[in-house]
Amino acid sequence: MEYFLGAYKKYADFTGRARRKEYWMFYLFYLLAIIALVFIDAMMGSYDNPDDMGLLSTLFVLGSLIPFIALTTRRLHDINQSGWWQLIILIPLIGQLVIFVFTVFKGDPGENRFGEDPLDTSSM
Repeated sequence: MEYFLGAYKKYADFTGRARRKEYWMFYLFYLLAIIALVFIDAMMGSYDNPDDMGLLSTLFVLGSLIPFIALTTRRLHDINQSGWWQLIILIPLIGQLVIFVFTVFKGDPGENRFGEDPLDTSSM
């Protein structure tokens, strides 16, 4: 849960690096929150089945958009790639696959052009 809330604390911080655990723990809690909010939307009657949208879940997704993009940028920085690689997601299917593969890669050991290694505990 600390990784989920940590992404919101760094709301629009596109600098630095994010390790795999930080990214995937945020993603896990993000999906769990969406599932819970869709369920609440369905119980309240604010879920529109043809559009697959509910009021609370839509507000959550929109409110989480910038932190999610910032976290993904920092994750890409960890493998020494530019955050602009996220634009590849505009290519259907291939884009999502490329971003998935990038987020699974192990980060560069030591310092890279985007900052210190988040796993390096010797500098703390």
